[in-house]
Amino acid sequence: MVLKLMLASAAAMAVRTLPLSAGTVQPLVSAPVEGMEMKPSPIEPSWIIEGEPQARIAEHSWSADEAAMTAIWDCTAGHFRWYFHWDETVVILEGEVHVTTEDGSERVLRTGDIGYFSGRTWATWRVDDYVKKIAFVRKPFPVPVAMAYRLANFLRSKPPRGFAG
Repeated sequence: MVLKLMLASAAAMAVRTLPLSAGTVQPLVSAPVEGMEMKPSPIEPSWIIEGEPQARIAEHSWSADEAAMTAIWDCTAGHFRWYFHWDETVVILEGEVHVTTEDGSERVLRTGDIGYFSGRTWATWRVDDYVKKIAFVRKPFPVPVAMAYRLANFLRSKPPRGFAG
């Protein structure tokens, strides 16, 4: 079993080093937040609890493997459930949102706050007036790949969190 996990880990790391496209990867993508074109991004009607929230999005950038994306998202007043398909880190640029997670935890995210939402989870959002955020989203690894990645980190004695330097 351990040998299989080690082989799977080695294969996963090898695949990660292969170029994913013949195109050129941009080393830097930048844009002023206010200059990005916001397009309608309707909230799934069955998720809306109260009000008529109007959401918009401007996609900023995608990773070469299309497993991560950065966007600006905003929303007017309303109360709704939201399913996070991917892991998402948000930075609130304007306004605030009252968030209740699946476990009943409640938080208010205000201008300048950072929040992290695990992929494959639900949260309830209540926007009293308006909220605008930067969203950094990343597709979670499938469970076997995630386990192999953690094992590889353990075998290299790499700490699971934090930054080198």
